Amino acid sequence: MEEFDVAIVGAGPTGLACGIELERRGLHPVLFDKGCVVNSLYNYPTNLVFFTTPELLEIGDIPMTSLNEKPGRTEALKYYRRVADHYKLNIHQYERVLGFDGPDGNFIIRTEKHHYRARKIILASGYYDIPNKLNVPGEDLDKVIHYYREAHPYYNHDVLVVGAKNSAAIGALELFWTGARVTMVIRGAGIHPNVKYWIKPNIENRIKCGEITAFYHSFVTEIFPKTVVISTPNGLKTLKNDFVFAMTGYRPDFEFMAEHGIHLDPETSKPITDPVTLESERPGVYLAGVIVAGTHTNEIFIENGRFHGRQIADSIGKLLPAHPS
Repeated sequence: MEEFDVAIVGAGPTGLACGIELERRGLHPVLFDKGCVVNSLYNYPTNLVFFTTPELLEIGDIPMTSLNEKPGRTEALKYYRRVADHYKLNIHQYERVLGFDGPDGNFIIRTEKHHYRARKIILASGYYDIPNKLNVPGEDLDKVIHYYREAHPYYNHDVLVVGAKNSAAIGALELFWTGARVTMVIRGAGIHPNVKYWIKPNIENRIKCGEITAFYHSFVTEIFPKTVVISTPNGLKTLKNDFVFAMTGYRPDFEFMAEHGIHLDPETSKPITDPVTLESERPGVYLAGVIVAGTHTNEIFIENGRFHGRQIADSIGKLLPAHPS
């Protein structure tokens, strides 16, 4: 059984930052991801442009360059690969962590392939893996999509976009520009006010002139192979439909956390953690990235989650001896 100082669950930007900071302190970490390096970023829409500037996505003091003011998905993937190579991080890609047992200082990590031993554990698994479901009949049909990648396959089809935030607005626009017939179903009174400032007027104008149909104060009630039923202020409507994009957001794997002794504080809906060290209520298990925010997934992004690695490594570095360089 291979032994490591720290096992990190998740090889996204925050997980990489944790691994880098531990390496800098002379410790030996291992990272596991059920997919590829920065798997969530890989699954972002192909043409995605980040909200922020390159320097706010940097980790490990490695500069990030971009052709434009804001970097795109492809540039980010290239950057994080370069960082992983530079620090020679030990990353086990496509190796899902099934669980872990044991006390602080002697954890046994179970993956799909092997068992490993580690003295500490960091959960940096993000929130992109579990979509918020519509919870309606027919949601398990193949035509229902929770991750929008690109518009081309939906040319000349009837598509329904559920949601009113950035992912829904961007997806609806790209689908429309590519030749899909787009309808939006929105629970509230309009497009969310936090939608990117260069996207919001565009989607609103497409709706205003009738190029994209929108139903406000509405929601999906049932999905069929060729149609979808929505509830509107004027009653139920049945729409011709080929694909449903459920852009309703995502959440961390709270069930996995609870199974391993990490629970949400009922008052804050956030995991119970030490604010300085980010150690959870289970001794020896630390939380990093967006899962620190619990259900408040809009509070932590790459820009601020990347600093969790330093906090956690400072704490672990005081508890574990460094290895000779």
